[in-house]
Amino acid sequence: MDTQLNLEGAIEQRSDAGHVLDVFEIRVLAVLAEKEALTPDNYPLSLNALVNGCNQLSSRDPVMSISESTVQDILLRLMQKKFVAEVRQAGARVSKYEHRLRIVWLLEQDKLAILTQLMLRGIQTAGEIRGRSARQHDFTSIAEVESGLQFLMDKYPPLVACLPKTPGTKESRYAHLLSGDDVLTQQETAASFASGSVVVASSRHDRVGQLEEEVVRLRREVDWLTEQFETFRKQFE
Repeated sequence: MDTQLNLEGAIEQRSDAGHVLDVFEIRVLAVLAEKEALTPDNYPLSLNALVNGCNQLSSRDPVMSISESTVQDILLRLMQKKFVAEVRQAGARVSKYEHRLRIVWLLEQDKLAILTQLMLRGIQTAGEIRGRSARQHDFTSIAEVESGLQFLMDKYPPLVACLPKTPGTKESRYAHLLSGDDVLTQQETAASFASGSVVVASSRHDRVGQLEEEVVRLRREVDWLTEQFETFRKQFE
C-alpha cells in the first residue's frame, strides 16, 4: 500500500510541475538518446533516420508506425519545450536533431541509459534493464542499475517509480513517469494478467494484430527500397 501511495504521489508531482509528455514525444526522445550511443557517427539524426528509429520493430514496446509529418510536429513541440535542438551542419542539405535530456534533467550516461530503456520498452526489472542497455552503458552489476534507478526516483519531480509487486512476482519492476498516470494503466494490466483475470483475446484478434505488425514491416521495407532507389537514381543525375 505504501508503494502504491508513493507511486501516485510521484505521478502527482510530475503532473503538478507540468512535466508530462505524450507517448509519441517519449518515443522520439528515447530514439534520439539511444541512437546517440549506438550510432554516434550518424548522430545527430536526420528526420528520415529518426522516423525509422521510431518505427523500428525490434527493441520497442509498443511497436509504432509514425509518419514523417507526425514526427516533424513532435519535434516542433519538443523544441518548444527545450528537450530537442535542431542542428544545421555546414554543407548538409537536411536539418538534424539532438536531444537535451542530459541538460534538462542533469543526467550522466548511466542514468540516461536506464531511462532510455524504460522509455523504449516500458515496465522492466533491474536485471532486464541491465541486459538491454549494455550498448548504451555497461553496468557491472544489477546493484549498479538499482543505484541509478534510485537516483532517478529521488529527483524532483521523480523520473522513475518502483511499482507494487504483482501476484507471483519476486523482483521489483520499474517504470518511467514521463507520461503521468499512464503508468497506472500499465501496472493494472500487468496485475490482471498475473492474476489470470484478463480473458485471452480471440484468435481473430490475434490474427488482426499479426496483420498490423506485417503491415508495419512492409511499410518499413517499402521506405527502405524507396530510399535505395533515390540514392541509385541520383548517381545518374
